[in-house]
Amino acid sequence: MKRLIIHVTNPVGLYASPAGELVQFVKQFPCSVQLRYQDREVNLKSMMGVLSLGIPSKAQIEILVNGLQEKQTMDLIEDKIQSLRI
Repeated sequence: MKRLIIHVTNPVGLYASPAGELVQFVKQFPCSVQLRYQDREVNLKSMMGVLSLGIPSKAQIEILVNGLQEKQTMDLIEDKIQSLRI
C-alpha cells in the first residue's frame, strides 16, 4: 500500500469541479484508491463519497493506493492533484 499526504491549498477547499476531475481520473486505475480525511475514509472513485467529506482549505488529507501498479498510480495521482491546484 502506498500513502500520500496532501495539504489542500485551494482557498475554497476540495470543491465539486476539481473533485470531479480527480474522481474521473482515478477511475482509470485498476487498484483501490481511498481518500481519508479526519476519521473518515471514502473511495476516491466515488464523487458523492469525496464531496461528503466537505474538505476545506488548509485540510490535511491522505490518499491510499492498494493493488496493481501502486507506485505508478500514486505518482500519476500526485501529478494530477498538482495540476488541479488542489
